[in-house]
Amino acid sequence: MYLQHFGVREFPFSITPDTSYFFSSEGAQDALSTLLVAARTGEGFIKVTGEVGTGKTLLCRKLMASLEKDFKIGYIPNPYLEPRTLFLELASELGAELPPDAQLDQHQLLKALTERLLEIIREGKRVVLCLDEVQAMPIETLEALRLLTNLETEKRKLLQVIIFGQPELEEKLNHPSIRQLKQRITFDFHLTSLSRDELDFYVHHRLMVAGFQGGRLFTPMAMWMLQRRTKRVPRLVNIIAHKAMLAAYGQGKKKVSFFDVLAAANDTASTRQPRWIKNVKLALMILIGGGLAGMGWVWLQ
Repeated sequence: MYLQHFGVREFPFSITPDTSYFFSSEGAQDALSTLLVAARTGEGFIKVTGEVGTGKTLLCRKLMASLEKDFKIGYIPNPYLEPRTLFLELASELGAELPPDAQLDQHQLLKALTERLLEIIREGKRVVLCLDEVQAMPIETLEALRLLTNLETEKRKLLQVIIFGQPELEEKLNHPSIRQLKQRITFDFHLTSLSRDELDFYVHHRLMVAGFQGGRLFTPMAMWMLQRRTKRVPRLVNIIAHKAMLAAYGQGKKKVSFFDVLAAANDTASTRQPRWIKNVKLALMILIGGGLAGMGWVWLQ
C-alpha cells in the first residue's frame, strides 16, 4: 500500500547498499574514479575513510561492480580476524587449493596464496582485495596484511589492497609497529557528507530510481528540516526520509511536510535533539512571544 500510495516500485530510502542507487556526488564520484585508476596501476595500498553513514560500503560495492572482467576480486566485509584466519578467508575468496584438514602455518598459507595469485596473473587478470570496516582490524592482522604486498613479480605486485574504514583507522595506522604499512598507502581518499545543493538531487535521484514519476514529493520546508537534522549524512537521510514518507502515508497525504520530517527525526535516536536544546528553544519562543505581545499592547495604548 505504501508503494502504491507514492507510485514507487520499491522503497527508495532503504539503507541496504544497493549499487543501483549509487549517487554520483562530487566526493563519491572523485573517490570512485581514483579507485578505478589506482586499481589498474596495481601499486601499494589504497585507503578510503569516512564517518559512519557516508557511503563507504556502497562505494566499495560500486567499485567491485565497475571493475572489468579482467579483475579477480576478493571481498572481506568483516576483517576482525587473526592473521591466519585472514589468509584463510583470502584463500577461499581467490579459490586457492589448500590441503584438507591441514594445520597450515602462516608461511605455508602465504606460499599457497602466492601460487594461486600467479595462476590468476597467468590467466591475464589482476587481483584486487577489498576490506571493509578495517578500523576494527587488530594491529597484528594489519601487519600480516602488509606481507601480502610483498608478493610480486619482477614487473608488478600480485595483489592490490583497498581498505575502507572509519576515521579511527588513521589513529591505528599511526601505531609504530605498522608504520611500514602506512608508508605503502599510495592513494588516500576521505568521504564527507553531501553538500547542501547535493541533498536535493540525492533525494530526487533515489525517488526516480525507485520509479517515482510525480513532482516534488518533499516540500521545501521538509527538505530544510531534513538537511538540518541529518547533517546531510546519506544513511541518516535515508532513515529519516523513509520514516517521514511513512508518516505522510499514515495521514493519507501525497506530500511529505516539515512536520513529517520533524516527527521522523524526533523518533530516531541519531537525530533526536537533546532535551536542553528543546528547553532553550521553548524559552526563546516564550521570550519572543512575550516581547511581541508587549509591543502590541504598547501600540494599542
